[in-house]
Amino acid sequence: MSEGTLYDAVWDRHRVRRLPSGQDQLFVGLHLIHEVTSPQAFGMLEERGLDIAYPERTHATADHIVPTADRERPYGDDAAEAMMSELEENVAEAGLTFDHPDTGRQGIVHVVGPEQGLTQPGMTVVCGDSHTATHGAFGALAFGIGTSQIRDVFATGTVAMEKQAVRRIEVTGELGEGVSAKDLILTIIGELGTDGGVGYVYEYGGPAVESLSMEGRMTVCNMSIEGGARAGYVEPDETTYEWLRDTDAFESDPETFAELKEYWEAIRSGDDATYDDVVTIDASAIEPTVTWGTTPGQTAGISEPVPEPADLPPEDRAVAERAQAHMGVDPGEPMAGFPIDVAFLGSCTNARLSDLRAAAEIVEGREVADDVRGLVVPGSQRVKAAAEAEGLDDVFREAGFEWRGAGCSMCLGMNDDQLVGDEVCASSSNRNFVGRQGSADGRTVLMSPEMVAAAAVTGELTDVRELDAAPEVAR
Repeated sequence: MSEGTLYDAVWDRHRVRRLPSGQDQLFVGLHLIHEVTSPQAFGMLEERGLDIAYPERTHATADHIVPTADRERPYGDDAAEAMMSELEENVAEAGLTFDHPDTGRQGIVHVVGPEQGLTQPGMTVVCGDSHTATHGAFGALAFGIGTSQIRDVFATGTVAMEKQAVRRIEVTGELGEGVSAKDLILTIIGELGTDGGVGYVYEYGGPAVESLSMEGRMTVCNMSIEGGARAGYVEPDETTYEWLRDTDAFESDPETFAELKEYWEAIRSGDDATYDDVVTIDASAIEPTVTWGTTPGQTAGISEPVPEPADLPPEDRAVAERAQAHMGVDPGEPMAGFPIDVAFLGSCTNARLSDLRAAAEIVEGREVADDVRGLVVPGSQRVKAAAEAEGLDDVFREAGFEWRGAGCSMCLGMNDDQLVGDEVCASSSNRNFVGRQGSADGRTVLMSPEMVAAAAVTGELTDVRELDAAPEVAR
C-alpha cells in the first residue's frame, strides 16, 4: 500500500479506530447535505431518538430539485415541494446552517462549499452525492456516501470506510490553446476507463495540474468518480491558499488562516512518498475532447474518428455498438459536425464563474443557432450575482440563451430542465448515461463550457480553436 502520501496523512489523522469489519472509523470534518438524500437519514435519527452529534460541522443547501425558472412556492412539482419542505423542517429542528434560496447563498452543494471556504485542505468531507470528490481539489479527502452512512455521520460524526490504494496521475507538459481541465479529465477517463480507478483514489499532479486554477482542479476531481475512483485530490499550494484567503471563512480572520496554513502545508505528499500505481499523461497531446457514446469513458478528441467497435477490446465491443446505435454516430467519422438541439452550461463540474466567463467569450457577438435551445444555469446564487455584475447574463441573453437560477438543472433532469425525445445535448455536465437528462431517448455529449458555447452558436460540435478569438485557458 501507499506510504507518505497526503491520502495516508489525512486518513491516519482522522482514523478513530479499526472496526471488527476491517474498515476504519473516520472522523468527518465537514458533512454537506441537500434535499434529496437527507430526508430518510433524518427519519432514521428520529426513529432512534438521536440528535445530530456535530451540527456545526453540517451544512445544508438545496440543489437537485430546485426549479431554475419559476421559484414561486409551492413548487409546481409536488415531489420537489415535498422534499424542500421536509429539508426546511429538518434543518430548522436540528439548528443547521442552511443555504436556503432566500439567502442569496443557495447553490449546488459542490459549488457552495468551496466558495464559502467550508472545504479546506486536510479535511475529510462527505455528502450524499457521488460528486463529493470535487472537494479533493483543495487537498481534502472527499467521499460520496449513502443514506445509511448519512445517518451514521449525523449520529456519531464518523463514517466507516475501507482504505484504498493510491494512484498518482502525473500530467506533464501544458494544455494547449482552447484546451481545458474538462478535456484533461475526459482524456484521463477515456484512457484508463470508467472502472480503471476501482479500488483507488487518484492523486493528480504534475506541471499541467499545478498550473490549473482552483476551478479547473475542481473540474478534474469532480469526475474522478466517473473514472471509477473512490476519490481524487490535488495537493494544496499557493493557488489553494489564495482562493481560501478570500472566502467567508477567512476574509476577516487572517490569524486563523495563518495558523491553519501551517497544517495544510504539512499534509502534502512527501518527496519519498510511495504509490500503488503511477500513470503519466502528456497534456500537450490533448485536444478539445468530447464523448461519442453513453459513458464518460467513450471519448475522442474533436478531430479524432469515433472508434470501430471491432478495433476495441473484446469486452468493450458490444457496449460500444449499443452506444453508437443510441447516439446515432458513425464509427470512423469524427464528432466534429455532429448536430445538436440543446446547449447546456451548468452542473457541479462546470458552472462556476470562470466557466461562464470562458463560454461568454465564445458567445459574445454571436447568436445561438436556429433550432438550438441554450440554457445557462449558474452553480450558485453567488456565481449568478457575480456573473450579472460583469454583464455576462446580458451576453448570454443577447445571444439567445436562457439565463436561469442556480441548481443542478439538466445535469440530471430532476426538475423541468429536461431533454425531449431524442434531442442531442452539448453539455458541460459529468454524465452521459441513457436517460440522464430526463429522456430515455435523449443523447448527451459531454464537453467543456467553451465547446458547449461553440456548439451552441454553430449548431453542431465544433472545434473551439477554429472560431475567432478562441480562449487561452488553463483551467
